Amino acid sequence: MQEYIRFLAIPNIAADKSGLSRNAAFIMQMMRQRNIQHVQLLHNESRTATPAIYGEVLVPGATRTLIFYAHYDGQPVDSTQWAKGLRPFVPKLVKGSLEQGAAIAAFPEAGGKYDPDWRIYARGASDDKAGIMAILNAHEAIQKAGLPLHYNIKFFFEGEEEAGSPNLGSLFDKHKTLLRSDLWIICDGPVHQSGKKAILFGARGDAHVDIMIYGPSRPLHSGHYGNWAPNPGLLLARLLASMKDEKGRVTIRGFYDDMIPLTEQEKKAINDVPSVGNELKEELHFVSEEMPGVDLSEAIMMPSLNINGMQSGNVGAKASNVIPTTASAVLDLRMVPGNDYKRQQERVVNHIREQGYYVTEEEPTDAERKIFSRIARVKLSGGYNAQRTPMDLPVVQGVIEAVKSTTPDKVVLIPTMGGSLPLFLFEKHLKATTITVPVANHDNNQHAENENIRIRNLWNGIETMAAIMMMH
Repeated sequence: MQEYIRFLAIPNIAADKSGLSRNAAFIMQMMRQRNIQHVQLLHNESRTATPAIYGEVLVPGATRTLIFYAHYDGQPVDSTQWAKGLRPFVPKLVKGSLEQGAAIAAFPEAGGKYDPDWRIYARGASDDKAGIMAILNAHEAIQKAGLPLHYNIKFFFEGEEEAGSPNLGSLFDKHKTLLRSDLWIICDGPVHQSGKKAILFGARGDAHVDIMIYGPSRPLHSGHYGNWAPNPGLLLARLLASMKDEKGRVTIRGFYDDMIPLTEQEKKAINDVPSVGNELKEELHFVSEEMPGVDLSEAIMMPSLNINGMQSGNVGAKASNVIPTTASAVLDLRMVPGNDYKRQQERVVNHIREQGYYVTEEEPTDAERKIFSRIARVKLSGGYNAQRTPMDLPVVQGVIEAVKSTTPDKVVLIPTMGGSLPLFLFEKHLKATTITVPVANHDNNQHAENENIRIRNLWNGIETMAAIMMMH
C-alpha cells in the first residue's frame, strides 16, 4: 500500500511527458523488484511516442503466452473541482465513499490494517494504476507462494491510452515478434455495477465532432436586438435536438445501419447480465432512462451520440444581457462492431447540412457570412473502431473458468463494454485476441474529479489476475 501511495503521488497527465517518464521509471523499478525479466521501454520506429513498458516471465516448457495490459497515463485534472481536502496527486484515505459522507483519515502506519471498504482518492487510483498494481502484485503473490505457471507471462503498460493511443499501431508493428501471444488480458475500467466480477469481450469505438455555430459578428444587446438577430445558442440547441427523438434514438440517417448482429451466445450473455437500472437511477438521482424501457446492458450494445459539452455566452454571476456571437458543442460518438468511425462522423456532417447549414472546416470568411444564413464550422477528430472477441474460443473459456474460481458469485459476461479502448489495433497490427478483465469499483469517478479505488476491488483484482496467470 505504501508503494501504491507513492505511485499515485506521481502526476501522470497524458500531456505531461516529464511526469510520464517518472511514472515509467517507477513502474520499471517495481517490475525489477518482482524479478520480472527483460524490463525495457518500447518505442515506435520514429521514437515520437510516449514509450510502452515491457517485461516477461518465461516458463520452461511453456508453449503459450499471455500478455497483461494496463496503461500508466491519466486524464487531465482541475483541482478546483475536487472535494475539499482532496488534491489530485496527493493520495488521501477515506473511510468509505465521500458521496455518502465518509471522512478523510490518516493512512495506517507500515504494517497497519486496511478496511477493504475504505477508499483511496487520487487521479489514476482506478484508471489505470489499479490495473498495474493488480497485475504486478498478482505475479509477486504467485512467485512468493511458489505456485506453478503454465503460460509464459508478458507485461505491457501503455503510456498514451488517454491520448487515444495515436502511436500504438506503429509500436506494435516494430515489436510484432516480441508481442506474439495467445491472448491479451486488458486490465482497465470498472467491474459490473452490481459489484460482481466481469469479463468484457470487446469495446466500443470512439470519435468526436466539434461544432461551432455563428451569429452576429459582435455581441449585441438582447433588448435592442432580441427577436431580430439570430441567436447561435438557440440555433445550436435546435440543431442538437434534431439529432435524437423523444425516445433517445439517433435520428441521423444510417446511424444504426452497419451494426453486426449479436450471436445467440452473446444475446444469452446479455440476458444473464444483472439488471441494475433501478439501483443506479436511485444512486444517480434521475427517474427515467434516455431510451425508455431499454436496459443499460442493451443500450451499450448500440452506437451512441452524446453531447459532451455546450457553450454560448456566460451564465451565473458572469451572465450579461447579450446575444452571443457563437455557440459550440462537442459530440462524442461511440461505435459498435460494423460501424466505421469516419462514416459515422460523415453522417453527422450530412445531417447538419440537411438542417440548412453551410458546413466549413475553417473560420467562415466575411464573404461566406454575407451569403449563408446558417453556418457551422465542423471539425472531426481522429478516432477508432469497435472490437469484439468471440466468447467460445478455448483460451477465452479458460479465462472465464479462472475468474469463476475466485468468487462464489456469478461472473458477468458482457459482449461489448460501454466505454472505448483501441482494441481494434491489437487485431489489425498483431492479429491478436483480447479480452478485458476490469478491477475498479463502478463508482470510481474515472476521468472526473474525486477519482478513487475501493480497497476491496484492488484486493479482488490481485486475486483475479493471479488466477488467470495460473490457468492451464
